[in-house]
Amino acid sequence: MHDSDTREFTAVCNAEGQHSLWPTDRALPAGWIAVGTAGTRAECLDYIRREWTDLRPRTLRSWMGD
Repeated sequence: MHDSDTREFTAVCNAEGQHSLWPTDRALPAGWIAVGTAGTRAECLDYIRREWTDLRPRTLRSWMGD
């Protein structure tokens, strides 16, 4: 996949707080929900970079007391 990809994407998140992007023309995989923004690949990646600042899974953060 290249930055010049013209498809539309959606920023998605799972129960562990992990983020990804997903093509809007495909059904979301089980356990993932659309969050934040839909648009170009670059727009979604920018959103994910801003929002997903702690890459540890939610259960690990909880276990560590964060």
